[in-house]
Amino acid sequence: MKSVVIEQPGRLTLAQRPLPQPAADEVRVRVRLAGICGSDVHIYHGHNPFARYPRVIGHEFCGVIDAVGANVDAARIGERVTVDPVVSCGHCYPCSVGRPNVCHQLQVIGVHRDGGFSDFSCVPAANAYRIPDVLSDRQAAMVEPFTIAANITAHLQPTARDVALIYGAGPMGLTVIQVLKGVYGVRQVIVADRIAARLEMAFANGADEVVDNQQTPLAEVLAQRGIRPTLIIDAACHPDILPQAIELASPAARIGIMGFSAEPCVINQQSITAKELSIFSSRLNSARFPQVIEWMAEGRIAPERLITHSVAADDVEAALHLFEHDRQTCCKVLLQFG
Repeated sequence: MKSVVIEQPGRLTLAQRPLPQPAADEVRVRVRLAGICGSDVHIYHGHNPFARYPRVIGHEFCGVIDAVGANVDAARIGERVTVDPVVSCGHCYPCSVGRPNVCHQLQVIGVHRDGGFSDFSCVPAANAYRIPDVLSDRQAAMVEPFTIAANITAHLQPTARDVALIYGAGPMGLTVIQVLKGVYGVRQVIVADRIAARLEMAFANGADEVVDNQQTPLAEVLAQRGIRPTLIIDAACHPDILPQAIELASPAARIGIMGFSAEPCVINQQSITAKELSIFSSRLNSARFPQVIEWMAEGRIAPERLITHSVAADDVEAALHLFEHDRQTCCKVLLQFG
């Protein structure tokens, strides 16, 4: 079978590997589509501290079960599935309180173990979720990105009364817009970004207002409009954002952080306490796949709006370059396998 392997940082090969056999409690998925994520690019460049090499990357993928290991019902063969990349132990403290995404022994498919940029991938049977017939393969490949938005919004508990500010109109920010509007009915969603084309994407995904904060200071724009956001989500993950979010937030607001930067930031504890702000961080997803599949089946979110390119797996290197460098026209790239 053909697999996309990062042999070491900066070196990618399309390798021919033996067909894997599912172990006990595993299924083998014949991959159809796989989405490119920023973390895949980071592993390629050696910027992901958790990755070990060589590694088959890819954690956003769907396909068809074609073989099962011991303890798995053979009736699952032929089932169309999408794969949750979070593999947890099930018994440590985080797992016991419903937070398997920060398990003490966490493994992420495509990071700690081989992933879905391959003709076939063996995964835990419990991580392979059946896709209903009403959803296409393209939608199925987009479930994982929307679980990231589902996870942060579960922490923040948005309401229709909220005025939301989102930093960043990349794929993460766009999924959050759709969830805030389509699932929670948030009345006003404002998006800040420095790329005009990305702000157009924000409008296309349901944003009510956008701000080009390279042209005009965000604080100035919000002050002119008399806006104090009650919900702020950092989907850009730059160290300057959290301190500004704390200053811009309404009293009693909630702030969500969707990623991480190794660079330090300085925050004002007095502002946090004076406003009694709540700050949440979010990593991956905590068993949100069934929820997102239901949202898609009900038409509450529209993943197709994010898909801008579909590329044959043989052209993966060009696809990674496109995803990384073309921020004008590229949002989500799907790789075609099989």
